[in-house]
Amino acid sequence: MINFQTAPDQYHHWKLNIDGSVATLSMDVSEDDTLNEGYKLKLNSYDLGVDIELADAIQRLRFEHPQVRVVVVTSLKPRIFCAGANIYMLGTSSHAFKVNFCKFTNETRCAIEDDSRHSGRRYLAALNGTASGGGYELAIACDEIYLVDDGNSAVSLPEVPLLGVLPGTGGLTRLVDKRRIRRDRADVFSTLAEGLKGKRAKEWGLIDDSFPTSKFQEGIDARVEQILQNEAEPVRGIKLNPIGVEQTDDSRNYKFVKVQLHRDQRYADLTIQAPEGDQPNTTEAIEKLGDSYWPLRAFRELDDAILHLRVNEPLVGLVCLRAKGNADAVLAIDKMLAANRKHWLVREILANMARVLRRVDLTAKSFFAIVEPGSCFAGNLLELLLASDRSYMLNDPEAGETSLAVSELNEGAFPMSNGLTRMQSRFLADPEKLAKVFGDQKKFDVEEAEELGLITFAPDELDWEDEVRVAIEERTSLSPDALTGMEASLRFAGPETMDTKIYGRLTAWQNWIFQRPNAVGEHGALTNYGKPTKAQFDYKRT
Repeated sequence: MINFQTAPDQYHHWKLNIDGSVATLSMDVSEDDTLNEGYKLKLNSYDLGVDIELADAIQRLRFEHPQVRVVVVTSLKPRIFCAGANIYMLGTSSHAFKVNFCKFTNETRCAIEDDSRHSGRRYLAALNGTASGGGYELAIACDEIYLVDDGNSAVSLPEVPLLGVLPGTGGLTRLVDKRRIRRDRADVFSTLAEGLKGKRAKEWGLIDDSFPTSKFQEGIDARVEQILQNEAEPVRGIKLNPIGVEQTDDSRNYKFVKVQLHRDQRYADLTIQAPEGDQPNTTEAIEKLGDSYWPLRAFRELDDAILHLRVNEPLVGLVCLRAKGNADAVLAIDKMLAANRKHWLVREILANMARVLRRVDLTAKSFFAIVEPGSCFAGNLLELLLASDRSYMLNDPEAGETSLAVSELNEGAFPMSNGLTRMQSRFLADPEKLAKVFGDQKKFDVEEAEELGLITFAPDELDWEDEVRVAIEERTSLSPDALTGMEASLRFAGPETMDTKIYGRLTAWQNWIFQRPNAVGEHGALTNYGKPTKAQFDYKRT
């Protein structure tokens, strides 16, 4: 089982150093500390374990070190920044693992960009040596890239010529969308296995500048000082403690999130519990609670549960989402968060909730929301219903109050990858309904919810159990490959963004190219990499 929880004192592959307003995140991959057997992580190549540590470091920078304004991403290995994803790891991994690996690394690089965009931290890639494949993809997730000019170091995306696959961490999209590289130059660069060095790389826009070896650190330091000229007032962060979880053969239980597995039926129940008791009404009280504050704790637990289901439960194809507890308590928290959005910790909590919800959107599982008496799909938890592929709401007045509720946060605090809110995506054809949803009425009973289109089905008490059971059985009987493609196509209506391009193309090309004989067949490039045998391609275009 792969564990997604870690901490700096447990890192094997990264070193995080904090010096006032500057953090240095140094890659120093331990060759032998791999997630699986059969390969060594040479030349700062990485597997999922390396990226789990990177994701943790980025999260800790946001919550534990909010005073940091510049993050320098570099390497402690001489003359090498990062050789990218470990080829032997990819060659020996299952197809499902490869796809989930690429998705997680994409989310981690998007987290860097999210931090820069929303929290103002500037990420500098200080390439003290060659950055190839995923190593360069990590660099272009940063705001600026600086390469040592030592006559040997280069940047490259060699996947097409060497492996018969593609830069799977958004490399091609970021070349043309983010760094705005000309298409013809991007074409040459992406088919040039050796890549480009200092002067040409800068001329083509692949890096921001290069410095000779003797002046490399001096050049990086000067750029950091330039950024820090308008340094903000420092603030003290909060500690992110380990998330406690109790696990049995068929369950995974946190404080606020419960997962019940029904492996024989290929689905899971995931229930998130609303907070209980009085909630803090000042930012000072929120800071004092730290990582135990419900919206931070519950969504960290939800994040870990989703990642666990993705990677460790491949046969679970459907997740039935439930939200239980006091809806008014959730709405009170939303009101507090909305009123204090400029406070650094509230900003980071909201940004984390948004990232976790996007993780749900991007998960290759079906999601059904189940709304029953005692449910609290309200405010931020309503986002889980809106993120679901379908929703079922019991229509039985005698069973107790069943309602949905909106808050100010549903209007824009949790954007999807397409830049729209889930409510905007839902009512793309009927935008006038948004005014009704966000009008004076904040709670909607089953009839109102069905009339507005907030739910999919509202069975009565006579049909409820059978309809939900049949829906689960039907969904889990369908082809998981077809469902993955269908869901990925349907979830992001509306405009394209760089993120939707990256993930949409990832779903298409990794699910296709990673299974083609030219890549992974007996004579494929990925299979024969590093062997005396040479790849043999089927040259027919399809």
